[in-house]
Amino acid sequence: MSNTHQVTELFANAKGATFQCDTTNRIIIQFGETRVSLRISDFLTFKKRVDSVDIHTMIFNTDDAYDVEVIDAPRTNHLFVLNLCDLIALRELLAGTRFMLDLNTLLNERIYSALVY
Repeated sequence: MSNTHQVTELFANAKGATFQCDTTNRIIIQFGETRVSLRISDFLTFKKRVDSVDIHTMIFNTDDAYDVEVIDAPRTNHLFVLNLCDLIALRELLAGTRFMLDLNTLLNERIYSALVY
């Protein structure tokens, strides 16, 4: 990661990791050899796109067209070309990241409200 920005790892699995940059207010997704930086709203849009892929169809359809899924990352020039295993790993990575973002928000709200009162 860059030395000019303070980044915090949010979540990691065998295929990648996500980081939060407080300086740029971005989520950095490192998945395999690919690294993309997304604003929070774009991260949520990207997660919805990944979650909307019908895994059941990918598993049970024998047509070659269902072997991979191509998903673009919002406001970037990057396309993720994912096979079934990669898609599942990316879903796990994004879900874990979303959970950590929600948990951090909840903890900050609780700590801040406890300090105010």
